[in-house]
Amino acid sequence: MIKKIDKQLLILTIILFSVGLVMIYSASNVTAFMVNETTPWRYFIREIIFMTIGLFGALVLLMTPFKKYYRWSLFFTLFFTGLIFCLVVWGTVTNGATNWIGYKGLGIQPSEFVKITSIPLFALYYEKNKKYQDNKIRMITPLIIGGLITLLIIAQKDWGTAVIYASILIFMFFFSNASKKIKVDIFKKGLVLLVFGILLITFAGDKILGDKIARFNFNAPCDRYLTDGNQLCNGFIAMNGGGLFGKGLGKSTQKYLYLPEPYTDFIFAIFVEELGLLGAVGLLILYLLLIVRIVVIGKKSTKESYTLMCYTIAFYIFIHIAVNLGGVLGIIPMTGVTLPFLSYGGSICISIIAALTIVQKVAIETKKSVNKV
Repeated sequence: MIKKIDKQLLILTIILFSVGLVMIYSASNVTAFMVNETTPWRYFIREIIFMTIGLFGALVLLMTPFKKYYRWSLFFTLFFTGLIFCLVVWGTVTNGATNWIGYKGLGIQPSEFVKITSIPLFALYYEKNKKYQDNKIRMITPLIIGGLITLLIIAQKDWGTAVIYASILIFMFFFSNASKKIKVDIFKKGLVLLVFGILLITFAGDKILGDKIARFNFNAPCDRYLTDGNQLCNGFIAMNGGGLFGKGLGKSTQKYLYLPEPYTDFIFAIFVEELGLLGAVGLLILYLLLIVRIVVIGKKSTKESYTLMCYTIAFYIFIHIAVNLGGVLGIIPMTGVTLPFLSYGGSICISIIAALTIVQKVAIETKKSVNKV
């Protein structure tokens, strides 16, 4: 099994996680020491623990036959959906949302895991119902189920995760084996809903999204430094200070309690400040190579469900990057969505490892089938 894993994907994964570990330590050591009054290695050590848990999970996924993936992904999707429902009903608000189950600084985000469990579940569902590709009810069932989960995530006021999860569902549907007629019909109805949603947000955004997002404006955030522009302004200051080559690894000034929690969703700003525009371009190239490699593995696959899984995982990583950088650069409202590989966090770390392990599983199965032929 180890001999059959995709070496290029493995190397890219190791490089990106290594860069992430270095940046998590660099961005978090000041907060750990000055705010938490503990060792500067606090978040670095925790991230290694998360990675270790993720690696154990990866071994389980690799050793589990694909024929069991549907049943297990269904179980875990229901399990995490149940946790999301419990958080909606009984959860407490943390940073404006009720999406965390935690104790003494440690916790999990069920909505993060449900993204990953839904990918093999719905991919295998479409394959199992291939002969019903003209049956509208069967083909839109994943959209209906996923739509209900999305509503629960929205009820948590976790807009970033809701947008990403809904995007994954839509992506999977349009790349599935559903007939063209059904896809066109859903596309038309989707456009109507999109227009309705835009109008609703335009005229009642403050009541639906909350004041902070509704008043979003990326122009001159430093003019609103004492209100809702603080984080974005400090992010701009950090990136502007980095210039072309950066101040040097570990030499960020904005991490000295100017930028709130610089090791989470705004770690890219610290990355640019320390490693400059050239470092940022290098990071984006690594992301691009990773996504392309996942797509290539999916394209070589022998089954439609495997291909759909790989394509969706590539999209999952892409949309996470796009939403995070969009918020950091002020293009879209800040949603708290983390940056894959770089941002500190157990849920996103374990989820990314699980996603890439599924891709590796596809690569292994493809090589097995080729060898049999």
